[in-house]
Amino acid sequence: MTTVRPASAAEAAGESASPPPLSRPSPRPSRRRGTPTAICCLLLALLIAGHRRLPDAPGRLGSLFETLLPWTALVIVMLSAVALLRRSPTATAALVLPMSAWTVVCGGALTDRSSPGGDLTVVSHNVNQDNPDPSGTVRTLIASRADVLALEELSPATAPAYEQALAASYPYHFSQGTVGLWSTRPLRDARAVPIMPWTRAMRATVDTPEGPLAVYVVHLPSVRVGPTGFTTGTRDEVVGLLAGILRAERSPRVLVMGDFNGSTDDRALRPLTTRMTSAQSAAGEGFGFTWPSRFPVVRIDQILLRGMKATSAWTLPATPSDHLPVAARIDLAPDPAGD
Repeated sequence: MTTVRPASAAEAAGESASPPPLSRPSPRPSRRRGTPTAICCLLLALLIAGHRRLPDAPGRLGSLFETLLPWTALVIVMLSAVALLRRSPTATAALVLPMSAWTVVCGGALTDRSSPGGDLTVVSHNVNQDNPDPSGTVRTLIASRADVLALEELSPATAPAYEQALAASYPYHFSQGTVGLWSTRPLRDARAVPIMPWTRAMRATVDTPEGPLAVYVVHLPSVRVGPTGFTTGTRDEVVGLLAGILRAERSPRVLVMGDFNGSTDDRALRPLTTRMTSAQSAAGEGFGFTWPSRFPVVRIDQILLRGMKATSAWTLPATPSDHLPVAARIDLAPDPAGD
């Protein structure tokens, strides 16, 4: 006869206890997790490197992208943050593509391209027709010690105030419509330039020790930015007219200053920028953004040259205007690299 021994308490507890859980390895980051970010990096790099090939339709989106091209750095920063949060080696490696493209296309602007020397200091400023303090604006402009001063967006109400305040420092002056030119050196052949139904452009010859200098002061038509892109038709048409006049200009030295309502990166300004040199691009430091003055995001105020070179370029302190003034130091000797 078999005797059944009752199970001990420890054995009973062992039989009822569940087996210990198996340890699982921590999940590895999925490569697929970074694929969308890597694709965005590739597309952004292609857009930056190939911005000149972007189609303009619809809404002049190509021009808009080129105008805001330096700010693609913010998109790179956002993609970097996403790659960090996703802990994706694939996305992190892909960041090299837009970073390299941006450095090649925009990085040169971060260097100081100025050099010593120069014969003339020139300044251009859109003073804003509603400027509440012309006298304060004039103090900033006179402090620049400019030899040649161009003003845009003068109005019948404010023009006399500028003329009176600048008279002592600039004995030579001509204004027409909404633009004006002041100079410490003699002016001649001053006249309006008919590129618009109302006068927003002029030309004069400044007599310098190196010879005559043709100076144009221009205020190109405004553009509008909306959900579908740029509205630039009138401005682009005027750019073409101005480019034709400049091609016919016979002076060996030509200076064009003013509010272009466009960046020199904008393809719409290529009729001008392919034949002239931007003082900021050639001799400035940084991007030289000018508008809006409280937090500039784009440079729409330009100084362009032909037959000479800029040795330095910069922006002046803010005035009550919504634009920053722009300045450049000019070497009047013929530029071997110029047209």
